[in-house]
Amino acid sequence: MEEKRISVKGMSAQTSVLHPIAIAQVMVNFAARYDVDAETCLLGTDITEAKLRDADVLISREQEMRLIENLILALPQAPALGFELGMQYNVATFGTWGFALRTSRTLREGIERSLRYLPLSTAYCRFWSEIDERELAFCADPGAIPQHLRQFLLERDTGTTVNLLTELSLSGIRERGLEYEGPAPAPAHVARIEALCGIAPRYGSARNAIVLRREDVEIPLPMYDAHLVRLLEDQCRAQLKRRQVGGVAGQVRQLILGPLDLAASIEEVAQHIAMAPRSLRRRLEEEGTSFRDIVETERRQLAVQLLQDTQMKLDEIAPQLGYGDTASFTRAFRRWFGQAPGEYRKLSGT
Repeated sequence: MEEKRISVKGMSAQTSVLHPIAIAQVMVNFAARYDVDAETCLLGTDITEAKLRDADVLISREQEMRLIENLILALPQAPALGFELGMQYNVATFGTWGFALRTSRTLREGIERSLRYLPLSTAYCRFWSEIDERELAFCADPGAIPQHLRQFLLERDTGTTVNLLTELSLSGIRERGLEYEGPAPAPAHVARIEALCGIAPRYGSARNAIVLRREDVEIPLPMYDAHLVRLLEDQCRAQLKRRQVGGVAGQVRQLILGPLDLAASIEEVAQHIAMAPRSLRRRLEEEGTSFRDIVETERRQLAVQLLQDTQMKLDEIAPQLGYGDTASFTRAFRRWFGQAPGEYRKLSGT
């Protein structure tokens, strides 16, 4: 009996979520291969070259989209430019989200996990998976993307997906097909995609999809680690919450994680959003939070991340969190977790 096709949908990639500056760095480095300088790429984005070098900076989708427009305008004749750009993104580019996929039990589980936290990726398309007894199709809908960027970003998103699938499977799994709904573009465009990924794309399909064999997506992945998966899932949830831009609280979060820092005062933040400090406190209270709560949450999350994922010393971590000295950081950490940061790191095995 043929198995019924099951569809697994993910969170909309259009959710307003800030992205790490690494996403922009990849684009600027890619453009440099075509002799397009950083100044041209960053025109009108409010991203400086100094910010580009600061790993802690977060950018909005609006900034990212302007950078993409600049890239397209600078290289109008390059065939399959979007697909080639997508192939530059790898697991490491996405940090926690990427590593959560790498440590999944199977490729199918990794795909389902990617959908759960899709806004942490570069995706602009809406993605979902469809699976039956023969194949798994990873499908994309670019309908919410502005028309002038739609094909470029569809190809960038599918190019990224192909590269991630290949990396996750350590090249042991090959995609069965690459399908697009629209009419075939120029032969040079089609040939370029095939040269980049080894798959001849098929056009005029009923869907935009990367198609894999069912048996391949069930093969165990070599990096599976159940404990690490749980930790990374927790971090994905926390990052998704922290990066969401919404209301005044979202603006505050964006500022202290971006152009300002965790040592910023409420007066400094209020000035940046053209609001009196008293009004800012009232608006945050209406949204069920406070300036102190937001800062404390971000400090707590970043402290855990730095203790688990880096070898930074405590006197290096303290200023990153906006503390003037290590003692202040240690007291705060004991208040949050009931133990010293050094004890926490030791128990975490870092």
